Amino acid sequence: MSLFGQGRAFLDALPPQDRRDLIGLGALRSYAPGEVMIQEGDRTTFVLVILSGWSVAQVSTDRGSRLILALRGAGDLVGELAAVDDRPRSATVKALGELRATVLPGGRFRGFLASRPVATTLVMRQLSSRLRSSDQERRELASGTVLRRLAIRLLELTERTGREVEGGTVVDLPLPQHDLAAAIGTSREAVAKSLRLLREQDVIRTRPRRLVISDLPLLRLLAEGGEL
Repeated sequence: MSLFGQGRAFLDALPPQDRRDLIGLGALRSYAPGEVMIQEGDRTTFVLVILSGWSVAQVSTDRGSRLILALRGAGDLVGELAAVDDRPRSATVKALGELRATVLPGGRFRGFLASRPVATTLVMRQLSSRLRSSDQERRELASGTVLRRLAIRLLELTERTGREVEGGTVVDLPLPQHDLAAAIGTSREAVAKSLRLLREQDVIRTRPRRLVISDLPLLRLLAEGGEL
């Protein structure tokens, strides 16, 4: 399952006038790092349009752990499912760092969709993509090794946020080990073991809050099921 979703961000894919109208329907709000934007199980229906920063969507598991479902950044919608079906929130969403968003009441968002067919189509495609991605995630959890699942996540982070530097590619959105574990459905200890192996093979270099991919071709090979 892709953490970032497929294709362009929702806001970027809207026609310019629709984009301006959508933002104008809400109120600007800032969130601090770690602040809860949406709480799993709540009956709220507001929708967030992220303007800057990153958020993480996660769910609690029956074993008391958590599973990260997605990372959402500038231009992405958050919370639209509850606005559409009026059911409890399916996940908790937290700000990873400083984040700015436009907050729209659910009724206004539904009214916007009713009058903007392009926006409605984009939301339907987005929900369909997430469903397909969820199916793929179940297959990966059932058959993929921890090392492969970690390689897939690191490759996603590299391709979406990577910045070329001397000796490799810096990941500008490095997640701590417990978040990486939650993103692939395993323990922090298992992630630490796989990261150590990748460091020993000079695939990655790690520092506090910094991750450098030093062998991108080998990381891609591991993500495809290859072995060290």
